Amino acid sequence: MSATELVSLLQFQKVTHIRLYDADPDMLKALAKTKIRVIISVPNNQLLAIGSSNATAASWIGKNVVAYYPQTVISAIAVGDEVLTTVPSSAPLLVPAIESLYSALVAANLHNLIKISTPHSASIILDPFPPSQAFFNQSWSSVMQPLLQFLSKTGSPLMMNLYPYYVFMQNKGVVPLENSLFKPLTPSKEMVDPNTLLHYTNVLDAMVDAAYYSMKNFNFTDVAVLVTESGWPSKGDSKEPYATIDNADTYNSNMIKHVLDRSGTPLHPEITSSVYLYELFNEDLRSPPVSEANWGLFYANATPVYLLHVSGSGTFLANDTTNQTYCIVMDGVDSKTLQAALDWACGPGQANCSEIQPGENCYQPNNVKNHASYAFDSYYQKEGRAAGSCDFKGVAMITTTDPSKCFMLLFALNNHRSFILH
Repeated sequence: MSATELVSLLQFQKVTHIRLYDADPDMLKALAKTKIRVIISVPNNQLLAIGSSNATAASWIGKNVVAYYPQTVISAIAVGDEVLTTVPSSAPLLVPAIESLYSALVAANLHNLIKISTPHSASIILDPFPPSQAFFNQSWSSVMQPLLQFLSKTGSPLMMNLYPYYVFMQNKGVVPLENSLFKPLTPSKEMVDPNTLLHYTNVLDAMVDAAYYSMKNFNFTDVAVLVTESGWPSKGDSKEPYATIDNADTYNSNMIKHVLDRSGTPLHPEITSSVYLYELFNEDLRSPPVSEANWGLFYANATPVYLLHVSGSGTFLANDTTNQTYCIVMDGVDSKTLQAALDWACGPGQANCSEIQPGENCYQPNNVKNHASYAFDSYYQKEGRAAGSCDFKGVAMITTTDPSKCFMLLFALNNHRSFILH
């Protein structure tokens, strides 16, 4: 999608905060006057230049911030991404780069309006459960101490990328799936910190509190945690059986509800961390494992991978508050695979396929793609548009665009209500 199309999608989906992994000029132009708040980023490969030269840092702020602000509401700058764990050789330059950029913001009189920090991987925290025993990997003390000093002094957040999915996958049998997905728990299944007796009903809260306790070990108690990434993949390979549409929908929907409840964490019920949901689009060119390409809420053509279930929380992000959704065939699927999926839908799946029989309303155009889309949608509507009912082994996708009058007919038949054919 072009930048302007993408911004239209954000507005249509009522998205008000986004994080970019760069400072793309087309995006920053397109975001002007939308009031969407954006975190822009310094890519890891630019850290060396910015950390070594105040002039380069000032030039970066001039080109990527001053040129767009305030028409484009830049809320923060993320300097690098998971630098300590992905490009440790750049670690000594991380704080100098942050301080140089901050000086440039001061010179532009924007330092009180735009925060600067750097997103970390959860793996910089050792011994994360129970949270009260967590601490930062001591090999990074020389970076974390001055970084936390800077964050405390400037009122900036500690940015953390936190994934209960990976905690669950690395601790199967120890961390229950329900705790990872924010599902309601019986008291016996709650995780209890033996040192504080605080009860944890979900993994994300425990990860956030582990970050608070790690900062406390450095004597910092005034820096808030901002979760710059969290999410769950909707598809995986044979070694990733928990990467499913159902689990992704459950995690993201429940996580949104949890944040909007503003109940904070057991350690800090008074502070609710904002969470950036990773990510907007699937990235089909990502190298394996399969899950790497499937964290998105939308396919590249802007149709939703699944619909979030956050009723009562407002309309955004392909929320299920919209009734008009359909299940259709994805582009580029071979006809043999489609025919097998069509046979299943009309057979064991018990979809209503009467309208695609010869001579009936939706027989034309007579091709497997058209018939499969009709059958898939019949099954999807019959199942109440439930998460996971529009997959058919990965050949179907959900759309909010009415594909044809046949779908209007089908929708009406399934819902037993009168209809108008457009």
